[in-house]
Amino acid sequence: MRLCFHCRTEILLTGQIGRREVCPRCGRDLHVCRNCRFYDPRAYNACRESQAERVLDKDRSNFCDYFVFREGDGAADGSPAPGASARDKLASLFK
Repeated sequence: MRLCFHCRTEILLTGQIGRREVCPRCGRDLHVCRNCRFYDPRAYNACRESQAERVLDKDRSNFCDYFVFREGDGAADGSPAPGASARDKLASLFK
């Protein structure tokens, strides 16, 4: 499942995402680092693809040739992992 990094709306476009494609709900660019499977805020230049050129604005459309739309929940973009909130709730029960 492809999700917009900003509003978490499911993106139903198939194939390659073009540079000018935008989210149908929030209107944000889709061909951005934060929607890419190589995006990792903990990696050098926030990208795990070693050959990619540096992109300063991770939220804006770019010309990266290595862009591959992230599949799944996109937890690597800095949002909490799905199990994190469950652990927090469990911990609060036993305080």
